[in-house]
Amino acid sequence: MLEGWFLWFIVLWVVILVSLFAIGGFFMFRKFLKRLPKEDGKSILDWQDYYLEQTIHLWSNEQKQLLETLVQPVPELFRDVARQKIAGKIGELALQEQAASITEDLIIRGYITATPKRDHKFLLKTLKAQRIDHSPYQHLFE
Repeated sequence: MLEGWFLWFIVLWVVILVSLFAIGGFFMFRKFLKRLPKEDGKSILDWQDYYLEQTIHLWSNEQKQLLETLVQPVPELFRDVARQKIAGKIGELALQEQAASITEDLIIRGYITATPKRDHKFLLKTLKAQRIDHSPYQHLFE
């Protein structure tokens, strides 16, 4: 029979494994939900990829660097996902407005609208650190 410290080690190990599987499953399930087709037949990620493909030629190196600077505070593990989501939203705005190129204004508006409300505090801190005036975009924070 299991007794003493070894029993507690096994119990602790089971709790840790179940917790890690639950966390991983949560993130996998969220990704699965984003891949499910909506009423129009395309998923959220399909639309994001579409907007990126349609506007890739509008991005200059300066604009790509600005986007990279804005996503720098995001933890490295999630940075690629954040970059894709924000660039997709910027592409959507550019297509809606029929923009000839990606501008700083489009990047900032896309950055704000693609960022969840709970992260707006960090977003404002990043904009201030980059010396970008956020007052013209105050309506997007509401």
